[in-house]
Amino acid sequence: MSAAAGLDSLLDPLSRCFDAESARRLVEFRVDSPVLGRMDALAERANEGTLTVDERAEYEAFINAADFIAVLKLKARQRLETTPN
Repeated sequence: MSAAAGLDSLLDPLSRCFDAESARRLVEFRVDSPVLGRMDALAERANEGTLTVDERAEYEAFINAADFIAVLKLKARQRLETTPN
Protein backbone atom coordinates (compact mmCIF):
# COMPACT_ATOMS: atom_id res chain seq x y z
CA MET A 1 0.00 0.00 0.00
CA SER A 2 1.36 3.42 -0.89
CA ALA A 3 1.73 6.14 1.73
CA ALA A 4 -1.02 8.15 0.04
CA ALA A 5 -3.40 5.18 0.03
CA GLY A 6 -2.62 4.48 3.67
CA LEU A 7 -3.25 8.08 4.64
CA ASP A 8 -6.46 8.07 2.62
CA SER A 9 -7.79 4.95 4.36
CA LEU A 10 -6.81 6.35 7.75
CA LEU A 11 -8.57 9.68 7.17
CA ASP A 12 -11.69 8.37 5.48
CA PRO A 13 -13.46 7.51 8.76
CA LEU A 14 -12.39 10.86 10.21
CA SER A 15 -13.97 12.71 7.30
CA ARG A 16 -17.37 11.32 8.31
CA CYS A 17 -17.14 13.62 11.35
CA PHE A 18 -17.30 16.74 9.15
CA ASP A 19 -20.52 18.69 9.12
CA ALA A 20 -21.16 20.91 6.11
CA GLU A 21 -19.73 24.04 7.75
CA SER A 22 -16.50 22.42 8.93
CA ALA A 23 -16.03 20.75 5.54
CA ARG A 24 -16.51 24.09 3.75
CA ARG A 25 -14.06 25.83 6.07
CA LEU A 26 -11.47 23.13 5.51
CA VAL A 27 -11.88 23.33 1.73
CA GLU A 28 -11.35 27.11 1.95
CA PHE A 29 -8.28 26.80 4.19
CA ARG A 30 -5.12 28.39 2.79
CA VAL A 31 -1.63 28.43 4.25
CA ASP A 32 -0.55 31.97 5.09
CA SER A 33 2.08 33.85 3.11
CA PRO A 34 4.95 33.70 5.62
CA VAL A 35 4.67 29.91 5.84
CA LEU A 36 4.48 29.58 2.06
CA GLY A 37 7.55 31.80 1.77
CA ARG A 38 9.47 29.62 4.19
CA MET A 39 8.41 26.48 2.33
CA ASP A 40 9.53 28.00 -0.97
CA ALA A 41 12.89 29.01 0.49
CA LEU A 42 13.44 25.51 1.87
CA ALA A 43 12.36 23.94 -1.43
CA GLU A 44 14.89 26.07 -3.31
CA ARG A 45 17.67 25.11 -0.90
CA ALA A 46 16.63 21.46 -1.15
CA ASN A 47 16.88 21.63 -4.94
CA GLU A 48 20.34 23.14 -4.58
CA GLY A 49 21.34 20.48 -2.06
CA THR A 50 22.23 23.04 0.59
CA LEU A 51 19.77 22.23 3.41
CA THR A 52 21.13 21.75 6.89
CA VAL A 53 19.95 18.73 8.89
CA ASP A 54 17.51 20.92 10.81
CA GLU A 55 16.22 22.55 7.62
CA ARG A 56 15.70 19.15 6.01
CA ALA A 57 13.64 18.04 9.02
CA GLU A 58 11.61 21.25 8.84
CA TYR A 59 11.08 20.86 5.08
CA GLU A 60 9.99 17.23 5.46
CA ALA A 61 7.56 18.27 8.20
CA PHE A 62 6.07 20.89 5.86
CA ILE A 63 5.73 18.32 3.08
CA ASN A 64 4.07 15.80 5.40
CA ALA A 65 1.69 18.43 6.75
CA ALA A 66 0.83 19.60 3.22
CA ASP A 67 0.07 16.01 2.19
CA PHE A 68 -2.11 15.55 5.26
CA ILE A 69 -4.00 18.79 4.59
CA ALA A 70 -4.46 17.91 0.91
CA VAL A 71 -6.02 14.55 1.74
CA LEU A 72 -8.25 16.13 4.40
CA LYS A 73 -9.38 18.77 1.91
CA LEU A 74 -10.19 16.09 -0.66
CA LYS A 75 -12.21 14.21 1.95
CA ALA A 76 -14.03 17.42 2.88
CA ARG A 77 -14.88 18.09 -0.78
CA GLN A 78 -16.17 14.55 -1.18
CA ARG A 79 -18.25 14.95 1.98
CA LEU A 80 -19.79 18.16 0.63
CA GLU A 81 -20.64 16.44 -2.66
CA THR A 82 -22.42 13.57 -0.95
CA THR A 83 -24.13 15.46 1.89
CA PRO A 84 -27.45 17.10 1.15
CA ASN A 85 -27.58 20.85 1.92
